[in-house]
Amino acid sequence: MKKRIIIIGGLSAGPSAAAKARREDENAEIILFEKTANISYATCGIPYALSGQIKDREKLMVVKPDLLRTRFNVDLRLNEAVTYIDTEKQEVHTPKGSYAYDKLVCATGGSPLIPPIKNLDTCDLWSTCKTIEDFDKIIKDEVLSNKESIAIIGAGLIGLEAAENLKMAGKTVHIIELGENVLPILSDTYATLIKNTLLQNDIHLHLNTTATELNLNDSELILSNGKKLKTDYLIIGIGVRPNTALLPSADKLKNGALIVNEKMETSIPNVYAAGDCAAIKNLITNETGFFPMGTHSNKGGRAAGAQASSKNDVTFNGAYGTAIVKLFDITVARTGMVPTKAMVANFPYKTSTVIVGNTPGFYPNPSDVVLTVYYEPKTQVIVGAEAFGKKGIDKRIDVLATAIYAKLTLRDLQNLDLAYAPPFSPAKDPVIVAGYAAENEITGGFKTVSAMDLMTNYNKENDLLIDVRNPDEIKNSGSIPNALNIPLDSLRTRITEIPKGKKIYIYCAKGTRGYLASKILVNNGYEKVHNLMGGFTLWNALDLASEQA
Repeated sequence: MKKRIIIIGGLSAGPSAAAKARREDENAEIILFEKTANISYATCGIPYALSGQIKDREKLMVVKPDLLRTRFNVDLRLNEAVTYIDTEKQEVHTPKGSYAYDKLVCATGGSPLIPPIKNLDTCDLWSTCKTIEDFDKIIKDEVLSNKESIAIIGAGLIGLEAAENLKMAGKTVHIIELGENVLPILSDTYATLIKNTLLQNDIHLHLNTTATELNLNDSELILSNGKKLKTDYLIIGIGVRPNTALLPSADKLKNGALIVNEKMETSIPNVYAAGDCAAIKNLITNETGFFPMGTHSNKGGRAAGAQASSKNDVTFNGAYGTAIVKLFDITVARTGMVPTKAMVANFPYKTSTVIVGNTPGFYPNPSDVVLTVYYEPKTQVIVGAEAFGKKGIDKRIDVLATAIYAKLTLRDLQNLDLAYAPPFSPAKDPVIVAGYAAENEITGGFKTVSAMDLMTNYNKENDLLIDVRNPDEIKNSGSIPNALNIPLDSLRTRITEIPKGKKIYIYCAKGTRGYLASKILVNNGYEKVHNLMGGFTLWNALDLASEQA
């Protein structure tokens, strides 16, 4: 008798499971139930269709239903929702009947979270931005052709991508975020860099507040801080809730995500799960985490399909939060453990931040990469990274994501054999420089300090702040208040001006000359020397206090 594999959900994990199961078992009966009329479309591409970068809706439809039916011999049941699962009898039920299964793959995804906004249920001029049905509604509601002011609730990845593309489409865009900053998956430093990028591109930010009421008569959105926004349309993008009500007895996280192992097995025999309904292992902490990303949906679906067809050597071991987003001419990315508000409490780390050219200074159109590496203090194993800049961010974050998976150390980073040619990278790639910089601090007798920590901890009465840039640089770009200017090349001859009893903070433009100055002072008997990571360039990019000469 043929094995019957039933798959619930047709977006990404489900079709991946079906295709892999068929490749491994030509004889199995594979049934895939999808409650809507669409399968396997590019949800991550929807924001880019709002601006016209993706001009044809059909481009978002990755796999046509007939392809799954003919090429992979899958019994695809569209518009047929599974309403009940009897895990004891191993049956699924739909309005059209009941179906026994040998193996079941749950790929039911997640539903958008909807905040409690008064009058939202009586207003039709709003949408989420997660499904192709959402996109169709936004088009039907004439958002692109007939709406001018758009409010977006949520400053996560989807909210910011929607904001960028609606701004590119000529709209006035407001972002409403309950948190203190945008992109809560980032550290405060990198979130602030992105916040400033949004402001520079005329995105209106409303932080530390949320929407409480829609005034339908005046087209107003009322915020919890008392402000009223004139808006023609509302888009909600504050996250997802895993769709797991069909399996009430399974082990789950607090948010409802089904806990699975590397074989994508749930706690229920013969039931697998993958995609946004599943919780997988965090490969750094070894705890179960929720990582609702398309990459994991596809990998998890592939593993679930293989396991369901008895191909037991295919697994998906887990993830660690790699993400990237483009906003106007800037890209920001992160991987692994970074110091966010939600980071695991007391997770030990040290940090190294550098600003290095994406290409050599002599090559046309240079731009900087701001790169931070987080590492475990005792072992110096890389545990996280963030990067920000106009070009080359994807390359660096992918190298560091690989380093995290391989448990590489700072010394390993320095010895990587990375591709070099002037159009692509400087001779010392930013990743390698970050490794050098971290080891320089460990062995160099000085410490580094972040811009945020310097702003918080510097005491002008007890500490000394030294700017080692040249006077013309200060004249052109300004300086940090209360800094004593001693250019690097004059430091040795003016070293007697620097008292040895004080805590000393040194900065330059980006950090290199500050490092050299720190070494000069340390080698001359100075203690409590700190070099500002990223120098005045990062300080200024964070819009911290400065003064003109």
